[in-house]
Amino acid sequence: MNNRLLGIIIGVVVLLLLLGNSLYIVKETERAVLLRFGEVVNPDVSVGLHPKMPWADQVRKFDGRIMTLDATPERILTVEKKPLDVDFYAKWVIKDTSKFYTSTGGDEITAQSRLTQRIKTGLRNQFGERTMHEVVSGSRDQMMVDLTKQLNEITQTEFGIVVVDVRVKRIDLPESVSQKVFDRMASERGREAREYRSTGAEQAEFIRAAADREKVVIESNAYRDAERLKGEGDAKAAAIYASAYGKDAEFYSFVRSLNAYRNSFDSRSDVMLVDPKSDFFKYLNNPRGGR
Repeated sequence: MNNRLLGIIIGVVVLLLLLGNSLYIVKETERAVLLRFGEVVNPDVSVGLHPKMPWADQVRKFDGRIMTLDATPERILTVEKKPLDVDFYAKWVIKDTSKFYTSTGGDEITAQSRLTQRIKTGLRNQFGERTMHEVVSGSRDQMMVDLTKQLNEITQTEFGIVVVDVRVKRIDLPESVSQKVFDRMASERGREAREYRSTGAEQAEFIRAAADREKVVIESNAYRDAERLKGEGDAKAAAIYASAYGKDAEFYSFVRSLNAYRNSFDSRSDVMLVDPKSDFFKYLNNPRGGR
């Protein structure tokens, strides 16, 4: 019984080993190739459960999802020979499993290394045709579209992969030139500030000159109007005085003399030498004046 039981156990084990080496499963997230004695016999195995020849067939499976390549920053020169540290990433997926296996041995690290070199070469070519302003903000999106198209023409043929997208995460100036760029920007901003101040001072002088000229014109016109009004007032006053004096000239002559006496003898210290027979004292000598 013991030998029979042992034989059954050994038979079950052998059967399980045969089944394990005769069947394989390809998941929805995987791509696979079937090898027979190292030669590709099925370049694109479909999803599901499949049979194979034990120990003669070998299945190589790869990730069928979109994968991310996150490379280290690369120093690239623009058309102006300005160095930039470019940090980028790429999205790629296996398209031709047979080509991918034969070109990279099915190693994703090898595929990413080769793809990285291709992307860096493409970035150098794209940056070398553009200025720093264009690669930073001007035409970056179009540059990435062109680069993706150029990469796919190579990667599909050589590696069997499709580059879904390439994006630049960050563009930095090297530390060695950052300070120089900052100093130049500060100098340019200082020059612009001086130009604004100079223009402002010029405009201020123009405004002051215009205001001073307007002030002179306004004062001149006001003085002219004032003198004209004053002259008109003096003329009216003279006419009124003449009309009033004409009604009784002797009376107003007497009033003027009294005012003259009052003003002349206002202070006791005043001294005046006048001929007593002069017209100044005619009303003192004769109350009727000249009559």
